[in-house]
Amino acid sequence: MFGCVVAGRLVQTDAVQVAPDKFVFTVPDYQTVKHVVVFMLGSVPFPAGMGGAVYFSYPNQDPVPGGGAVWQLLGFISNDKPSAIFRLSGLQGTGTGTGGQNPFSSSSSSSSAAQVGVSVEALDQLAQQVPVSSASVSSLDSFVLFSQKMLDSFFNFASSFAVSQVQMTPNPSETFIPSSCVLKWYENFQRRLNQNPNFWRT
Repeated sequence: MFGCVVAGRLVQTDAVQVAPDKFVFTVPDYQTVKHVVVFMLGSVPFPAGMGGAVYFSYPNQDPVPGGGAVWQLLGFISNDKPSAIFRLSGLQGTGTGTGGQNPFSSSSSSSSAAQVGVSVEALDQLAQQVPVSSASVSSLDSFVLFSQKMLDSFFNFASSFAVSQVQMTPNPSETFIPSSCVLKWYENFQRRLNQNPNFWRT
């Protein structure tokens, strides 16, 4: 139902369901993580009136009285807002969490991995919760980051089908595009995006 992209890494769709309404992604090498994108895969929508609260937890950080790590609320996704980008840099050691309540009590994390969790909750309940303020990303930052992640995802996906001319099997109904063309488009788009994030408006 959900996907997760850590900036600079491949897409994750291997969320572990720790409860009927709770899903957790493992994020290794969390010290290098700056941004994360959480999105719906599009195959299964939220039930009517429901959405997903997105949480983040560093391992062994901000222990609650029960001994577990405190999960920090980043924000929300829903059928009307199926993806969101969050800034994680600066969250470690902030001491800001869910007030001792762990919505993912069944999950566990190794000492070298953090976790991103999605909790399916009622939209009116989500509206009353306050995310960690430093996790918000400006709309321009969000667009640039999403575009970069989309480029990476497309290029990685297209490259996975690459074959050499020797490996090609003649097929009159199939059109082949040289991977060098995809790479050139990728590099040009990335360069123009870095120069002017709004270039596509012209």
